[in-house]
Amino acid sequence: MEHNIPKEEYEAIQQMIASTESVVGIDAKKTHIIIIHKLLEIEKRLDVLEKKQ
Repeated sequence: MEHNIPKEEYEAIQQMIASTESVVGIDAKKTHIIIIHKLLEIEKRLDVLEKKQ
């Protein structure tokens, strides 16, 4: 699978969500919190852009 994430960012994200206690190797709760936080940031930015129009 190809991705466009720079290697340094990819590795930083991988380290943030890694979990040796999980069967799949990631902390699902932490992963979801990061995703939801980023989506909320995007939503705020879109609101600002929409208000400018």
